[in-house]
Amino acid sequence: MNTGGPTRTIGFVGTGVMGRSMAGHLLQAGHQLRIFTRTAAKAEGLVKAGAVAVGSPAEAADGADAVISIVGYPRDVEAVHLGPNGTLSAGTPACLLVDMTTSQPALAVRLHAEAARRGVQSLDAPVSGGDVGAKNAALSIMVGGDPAAFELARPLLECMGKTIVLQGGPGSGQHTKMVNQILIAATMLGVVEGLMYAAKAGLDPNSVLASVGGGAAGSWSVQNLAPRMLRGDFEPGFFVEHFVKDLSIALDEAARMQLDLPGLVLAKKLYELVVQDGFGRKGTQALYLALARRQEMDVAEA
Repeated sequence: MNTGGPTRTIGFVGTGVMGRSMAGHLLQAGHQLRIFTRTAAKAEGLVKAGAVAVGSPAEAADGADAVISIVGYPRDVEAVHLGPNGTLSAGTPACLLVDMTTSQPALAVRLHAEAARRGVQSLDAPVSGGDVGAKNAALSIMVGGDPAAFELARPLLECMGKTIVLQGGPGSGQHTKMVNQILIAATMLGVVEGLMYAAKAGLDPNSVLASVGGGAAGSWSVQNLAPRMLRGDFEPGFFVEHFVKDLSIALDEAARMQLDLPGLVLAKKLYELVVQDGFGRKGTQALYLALARRQEMDVAEA
């Protein structure tokens, strides 16, 4: 276990599917954590392990060495850091702010500027790896910001991830995460359609995965999410509704750059169907449920 360097006092905001494990790794490394979460029950295990629950992001950040957030939507990032009880409103704001939410690049740039006005260093550092990566401290962390802030944050980030890369200035981490989500969107569609084809052809999908998973078709989604689909496990490593949010951000950024991404447009439409079917709080592998359901409807109508 990486100790994350000297013991630090860290404010941590957001203890969802991934944040809970990430905060746990920081605790295990010996850091003192102040936890703020809107759902107190999600932090119970962390509090039992030694974290202190506080009443606002400002309280989490006040006098801390660093404050880390991983929340749901850009509006949550704004409220957590820039709102009336946000981290930057603390009497003594944390020296370092690290937002690990997947959010808008422009908001990351704005947050960096607002933090700098208060003498706070800021990084945007979204992550990839889902619940498995978070539990195993094996996340890929994509960082945007100043090199000095990155070096200050590195020992903490190493408690939570294995691949940690400074991509450039403020907003660069978020742009890199958009690349990640575009790649995943296309891959997930291929995984689902491949499994549907295997089943329709009368093949054993598990046997098929044994053949194709280690070849040119192999990917993280094939290795980790395809087996979940076959087991009927659609619980979230990453919520579908958050994935739709990410794909919307990516499409907005693509439009701003006058970039046409038809595959991304299709993926977003298909994932919106997953939400319409009531699976927004399931994992991204629930795309299988939505497409299989439509296949059954088409067969019935024929």
